[in-house]
This record gives sequence, structure tokens and C-alpha cells, in this order.
Amino acid sequence: MIIGVPKEIKNNENRVGMTPAGVAELVKKGHTVHIQTNAGANSGFTDDVYQAVGAKILPSIDEVYAIADMIVKVKEPIEPEYKLIKKGQVVFTYFHFAADRVLTEAMIESGAVCIAYETVEKEDRSLPLLTPMSEVAGRMATQVGAHFLEKPQGGKGKLMGGVTGVRPARVLVLGGGIVGTNAAQIAAGMGAEVMITDINLARLRYLSEIMPKNVKTLYSSMHNIVTELPNIDLVIGSVLIPGDKAPHLITKDMLKLMKPGTVLVDVAIDQGGCFETSHPTTHSDPTYIIDGIVHYAVANIPGAVPFTSTMALTNATLPYTVALANKGWKQACKEDPSLALGLNIVEGKVTYKAVADVFGLKYETIEL
Repeated sequence: MIIGVPKEIKNNENRVGMTPAGVAELVKKGHTVHIQTNAGANSGFTDDVYQAVGAKILPSIDEVYAIADMIVKVKEPIEPEYKLIKKGQVVFTYFHFAADRVLTEAMIESGAVCIAYETVEKEDRSLPLLTPMSEVAGRMATQVGAHFLEKPQGGKGKLMGGVTGVRPARVLVLGGGIVGTNAAQIAAGMGAEVMITDINLARLRYLSEIMPKNVKTLYSSMHNIVTELPNIDLVIGSVLIPGDKAPHLITKDMLKLMKPGTVLVDVAIDQGGCFETSHPTTHSDPTYIIDGIVHYAVANIPGAVPFTSTMALTNATLPYTVALANKGWKQACKEDPSLALGLNIVEGKVTYKAVADVFGLKYETIEL
């Protein structure tokens, strides 16, 4: 198979879809890998390193898309890429279709086979290709939250861990999954008072056993969230419904319950956001203020730490990439039901129900 790895063109997206180690693995198995020049530079991988393991370097994104049977990326294609995607071409990346109707319609029109990292799901309901980036995003959510709590950034001017005789910041983490767990761990490590919520009592029980003593658990209900908000300094939103739009756990009216300078970090923004007042921001312009409340809603948080993120992501994606290259998408998905759940749009058909339901489109199954 001919595999193409384009340079990411989303704002401040510094990751790359494949490491030199991944290229070496695919070349060893007889595949051809074309890397766009400088695609890995911001993650610490030069063209020379890729060439040394057998990659072919192409000068433009157009040439990478034109030659490849399968495109391996990090983020969803954006508008300049739509016209480059070919009928029958496999595109393996994060898509987050439910948050973007224009992207969804463009991929339907393209006739491509769109396999979304975020909906590859194992029998135990774990999401193996979302997990590594959720770990990064959760840890960074606390890191950026602490930064924007500083007064020059619009925050309350509070230090996360406080100091002797001064109370630490209070952090509310909405969602006890991978993102929320990592966010809470870092906040706890910084010395904050942390409250983590979820609707799964078994998960809350587990978190109460493993978390440090400065992390408390709370059942996630509107009443409980409203009760907590007046005393909270940083809210990290990390709820996830695989493939579907995130629910709004904090409405616009609830902003007035919080003190000015409170910071909201919406890690669910890829799936539409879990705060009603959220809209996607970028690393170059990460925040905005509504009713005195600082909103951070960068849609590619891990892109700020591309070396760590690229290594973590490609460790997880490589076995699936190899399977798709070795067997073709149909056979690979037939043999691996978890990979088959990654099929969101196939040759013009919407094959993931949550995506079809969000936009009122026809849901169709496919024979593998």
C-alpha cells in the first residue's frame, strides 16, 4: 500500500501522523510511505531521519494526497484539504464529525473511507486511540488552567496550591474518564482542592480509592454542579459520549453563579463543547471572556506539546495502521470489530449512528 503523511495545517498543530519508527515498520512490511517535507519538524523529526528509515519525501501536500492509498494524519482535514481527498482513499485520523457539519458533508461528497481514531472502541468500552491524547489533554488542562488563573491572563490571581496560611484554588472536574482523571491528578499534585464528578458510581468509587486525599468525588447532577460553582476557581470540562456531541453541563445563565476571573477549560470542544458558551479557540488566541468568566477552548490542546503527543499517539495508532496497510480496510475491519467501529463515513454513506443522528442524515450499515 502507498501511505501518505501530510504536514498538519490546522492552526498551531505541531504533531505529525507517523514517527520514523512507524515508517520503518511499514517499509519493512513492503509498503511505501510518502512524508510531506517538514511534516515532522515541529515534533523533532527531520526529513533526513524519515529518509534514513525508507520514507520518500514529497514537497507539497497536494502530491502526498494525490499518490496515497491511505492518508494518516492527526487532526481532521480542514477546508483546503477537502478537494485533495479522493474517492475510495482511506483517511485515518481524528475526525470529531458530530461537531462539524461542513466537514461531515465534505467527506460524504469525497467518497473517501473515513476511519476516526476517536470511535475505535474495544469490547470493554475503552477507546485505545483517544486515550493517549486524553491523557495529554487532561494533564495540560490543569496546566493551562493554572496559567489563566493568573491576574495578567484575566484570572482571579490565585495560585493553584496556595501557600502557608492561604487557601489553595478550588478545581471542579466534570467527568471522571481519562481526561478528568489526569486533570484531577495534576491539580491534586499542584496542591489544589479538587472535586471530580461523574454519573457512574462505580467509577466514582474507584476514583475515591486511587486519588490523593485532596480529591473528593461528587455525583454529577445539575443541582450539585450549581451548588459548587460559586466557590470554584477552575472548571475543567471533560465529558465524552463517543462519536456524539458533548452535553452542555454549564449553561450561559450559570456563568453568573461564578466569581469574575473564574476559568473554564473545555476539553470537550472537539465534540462541540460541554459549556454552552464555548466556541473553538486556537493556541495563538486561546481565551475569551464572557460575563467575566475566562473561557479556554483550544481544539487541539496536545498540539502544544508535539513531541510527547506524537510519540504517545503513534504508539497507539501504529498497530492499526499496519493492519490497514497489510490487509486493506475491509479485511482489517472485518477481523477487528474495534477498528470497524472507527468507520464513520464510507464512500458517501454515514456508517456511525451518532453522527447520522446529530445531523439528521441517513444511517447505513456496510457489509465487510
